[in-house]
Amino acid sequence: MIYRFGPVRFDTARRELTAGGRPVPVEPQVFDLLQMLIENRERLVTKDEILERIWRGRIVSEAALSSRVKSARQAIGDDGRAQRLIRTHAKHGFRFVGEVELLAAEPAPAPAPEAEPLQAGRPSIAVLPFTTIGAGPASLAMAEALPHDLIAELARLRWLFVIARGSSFRFRGPVIDLAEVRAALKVGYCLTGSVEVDEIALSLTVELCETVGGGVVWSERFAGRPGAVHEIRQEIVRQVIATLELQIPLIEARRARLASPDSLDAWSAFHLGLSELFRFAPQANARAARLFEQALELEPGFARAHAALSFAHFENAFLGFVDDVGAAAEMARRAAEAGLALDPLDPFCNLVMGRSFWLADQLEASLPWLDRAMALSPNYAQARYARAWTETLMGDGRQGRADVDAALALSPLDPLAYGMLGVRAFSHMVLDEPAEAAAFAERAAHSPGAHALIEMIAAVAHVLAGDVERGRRWAASARARHPGLGLADFQRAFPFRDAEARARIARAFEELAR
Repeated sequence: MIYRFGPVRFDTARRELTAGGRPVPVEPQVFDLLQMLIENRERLVTKDEILERIWRGRIVSEAALSSRVKSARQAIGDDGRAQRLIRTHAKHGFRFVGEVELLAAEPAPAPAPEAEPLQAGRPSIAVLPFTTIGAGPASLAMAEALPHDLIAELARLRWLFVIARGSSFRFRGPVIDLAEVRAALKVGYCLTGSVEVDEIALSLTVELCETVGGGVVWSERFAGRPGAVHEIRQEIVRQVIATLELQIPLIEARRARLASPDSLDAWSAFHLGLSELFRFAPQANARAARLFEQALELEPGFARAHAALSFAHFENAFLGFVDDVGAAAEMARRAAEAGLALDPLDPFCNLVMGRSFWLADQLEASLPWLDRAMALSPNYAQARYARAWTETLMGDGRQGRADVDAALALSPLDPLAYGMLGVRAFSHMVLDEPAEAAAFAERAAHSPGAHALIEMIAAVAHVLAGDVERGRRWAASARARHPGLGLADFQRAFPFRDAEARARIARAFEELAR
């Protein structure tokens, strides 16, 4: 993408910044920070988001962050006093506030023949047999069994093309040539690992790489007792599934941004749409819907694109992005039905079908679909979160709490983590535990992607906990983003069945209005 604001031209593909036609030298982290702020200019970007993306979650000092922000401002002709382009929101984060013009991307050079083609369409992966450190029978058995488990579980992800064991297990040995794997299997990603088991301990290392370029996407080490093999196998499968659900769509969206909009294939448009969908802002949601429609024009039988379009319409209705909420709810249901008709075994299609019933206040009707999504993919964090949301609104705070905690454990960096924390707050509201509700609502409102309704949850929770002033500050912030947001909107979005919980929430809104 090429962005222009004032005399500045910001080219993400070439990683070039020019001002008045002259190149401006920029450190890599500063460039990444500018790109993050510009791409998310419709909202505030929290410090946690910046630390996660720029420093990959490593602990760094406030001074390091301040230094990068200062350098970013200097590079584009801004400063901390004027804040014409990058505005600081004290204790929360930063927002790019300049007027930005999106320019047509210049054609990228054709890739070298040896870098393509990969499997057509959806992302693809090969799971290779793990190597062993030592030749004990337990190590050898684990090195074969765990990749087999992963292949079986990954094959349940309808969006991922998984190479069969008979082909991927041809690649054995301590040193794997990823270029050779790419050439032979035409996959974009490769999962490898090593196993060591002795009488005292069991140790495994798992690594996910891109085959083009050989970059490491994710790596993790697991350790335990030799007798805990089954538990460690389950944990590895869980973490790998959660990591792939998050990381691969981000990588695919980043690649799609480098392509000309007219050259996107259906899967590229789909992943680019997902990256817009999880911004939870009206303009971004509209862009997401257009990209999903573009994917369906290219591939009408693309079940996941129908499901994603349902998600976008759900967002329009749930967050009030459109005037005709009823029409948006109906379009969410129709798109979900279209996806299910094409692929009834896709967990995502079942999830959005279940969510569509929320918009009609039919909580009980959503449960079979959410249960089916979890049965199809037991490690699907968003389905478990959706079930927790439903259970809590129906008055079962304890079961809702258990399910949302499981969802957070499955996917702690999920784009819907703010919602998971919000459900955790709701579970405490239902159980009349105001202090705990306020603590989790505060975390939810500060999480990446949190929208105005999440801030209003924090407002209500703080009033119930006795901190009316803090509640009013959160309510003011929510209404600055969504003018007029009130009790009726809150009850429509969160139709609590528990009469006492509804009454407590209504009293909280009365207190906010005083």
